[in-house]
Amino acid sequence: MGADDEQARIAPVQDARDLDRLAAVARYEILDAPPDGAFDRIAALAARWFHAPIATVTIVDKDRVWLTAAHGLEGVRQLGPEPALCASAVLPKAPYVVSDVLLDPRASDNPLVRAAMGVRFYAAAPIVTRDGHRLGTINVLDVEPREVTAAGLAALQDLAEIVMDQLEQRLSALRTVRAERQLRRQADEHRAEIEQFAGTLQRTLLPPALPEVPGLELACHYHTASARDVGGDFYDVFALPDGRWAFFLGDVCGHGAPAAALTSMTRYSLRAAALHDPDPIRVLSEVNGVLLQDPATENRFATVIYGILEQDAGVPDGVLVTLGTGGHEPPLRLRAGEQGLDVGCTSAVEAGPRRVGMLVGAVPDAYFMTWRLTLRPGETLLLYTDGLTDTAVGGEQLGQDGVARLLSTGRGCTAADVVRDLVAHIARFDPPPRDDIALLALGVPGG
Repeated sequence: MGADDEQARIAPVQDARDLDRLAAVARYEILDAPPDGAFDRIAALAARWFHAPIATVTIVDKDRVWLTAAHGLEGVRQLGPEPALCASAVLPKAPYVVSDVLLDPRASDNPLVRAAMGVRFYAAAPIVTRDGHRLGTINVLDVEPREVTAAGLAALQDLAEIVMDQLEQRLSALRTVRAERQLRRQADEHRAEIEQFAGTLQRTLLPPALPEVPGLELACHYHTASARDVGGDFYDVFALPDGRWAFFLGDVCGHGAPAAALTSMTRYSLRAAALHDPDPIRVLSEVNGVLLQDPATENRFATVIYGILEQDAGVPDGVLVTLGTGGHEPPLRLRAGEQGLDVGCTSAVEAGPRRVGMLVGAVPDAYFMTWRLTLRPGETLLLYTDGLTDTAVGGEQLGQDGVARLLSTGRGCTAADVVRDLVAHIARFDPPPRDDIALLALGVPGG
């Protein structure tokens, strides 16, 4: 085999190896990167060790030499590939030394040699990856010819290995940051999907709009504590076959999908029971039995207040309200007094406990309580969930008395006024409510 054949056989191997080396260079993503203080400090340390004016950390690309650090060469970031000292130095595995570049044909035409500074001495150690690819060099340059000791070359090699360690750490940090960003993007995408799902599911558990009830004004509001969790609060107003109107408001334990399932069952069970039974106590008892019989709602319960509105019940210009409660917050009745807004409760609330009756779905023999009141022109009945009364205001739970105080400073006592004023207060709570809040107000205009 002749010399030309041997050269032809070796050249493709060299080309393949160079492609692998260039792939390794690209892997570390150091080309065109902004200056890095760690590499600058390594170059400065090399210059001090050799008492030399110039030291660089270079990466050899296909058609250029990138200066990752350039101590003593301010403003220079890259050099051409031929002829280049560090492009030659990247080839051997051991440190590369040119004691006098004017006497070495490999370096005499280098731009740094021909430049005004007139580089005469050059020493370099290759920067080698763990898998054997030589990315570039750490270099020391001087304007005077000189010799270098074995200890000096060993120190230069150590610095090259430190550069390699820094490149590995930098790459690991880049990958960690990218992975964290990817996880954050995925979390944001999942959060948006969850919030969309939760919002859609929440809307299915509430009426799309309150009906028009002759002789009454209705207002409602639902405050969601978390956009990602489906709340357990619910309310509804609907017509009964005999001309009366029914309404309810409640709160199931928990959040998320289990709470949504319990809310749906409670809401539709209340509607179904109300259509064939006029007694609120029996309606709540029927719903209690339904929840206890379903395995999916085991150990889960709800608080519910359910009422019936009768407009032709012998009450001139008023509405008779029959209420039944299952462990729920008592309502507030509001009316405009001579000195502004006068807040008062039904006699049953004044005489009974803060929560009247037992939880719905907790025990088989639960008892529920009922009372009647008359809403006259200018009066409003406010129902709310405990997300309102449990909210901390000024370091203490707001409670029913706190709600009454907030309403006493309101602009009116119509259903719309009451809900609007409370919504404004809720928006100013600091910290914000930790639980969902449902509001339902029913008022008789006039007065």
